[in-house]
Amino acid sequence: VLPVTEDFHGGRLLAREDGRRVVTPLLIVFIAIGSTDLLFALDSIPAVFGVTHEPFLVFACNAFALLGLRALFFLIEGLLERLVYLSIGLSVILAFIGVKLVLLFLHEDVSHAFPEIPTPLSLVVILGILVITTIASFMRVRTHPDEKAHAGTLRKPKLQPKDSMKKETSSDS
Repeated sequence: VLPVTEDFHGGRLLAREDGRRVVTPLLIVFIAIGSTDLLFALDSIPAVFGVTHEPFLVFACNAFALLGLRALFFLIEGLLERLVYLSIGLSVILAFIGVKLVLLFLHEDVSHAFPEIPTPLSLVVILGILVITTIASFMRVRTHPDEKAHAGTLRKPKLQPKDSMKKETSSDS
């Protein structure tokens, strides 16, 4: 739709080349980053509805997610490497929210015989899972300081080349 140039033109988003307006790669990068922030904020709507049905709170959570996601990531980037069990904890939280939403649907639309998980209990369970995950991660990193969290994997990280060389030299002697 828009012609894209290969040059950055001094960090500008739009430029003129051969008398026509062109988009620089920097604008494409801004659009990509903004769309991922928007995608993650919209992705969290079901999780927020798992905690509350108050529209103002759902809107506020997503607005703050859009405003603060990028800044928060850079703030805790170093900490995230130490949270080796975070992916497991987040998976358990998402499974809990899924069960809560299914039970809520069954309770409201099928029969009141199905149990409903109250919001305070949901918050306690989520906070408990996060605390347990954080403590377990810090204990693991303390005993294995070279281990770092890798997004989306549950496998043990491979040895770095320098670690494997140390292992070989110690086994040779």
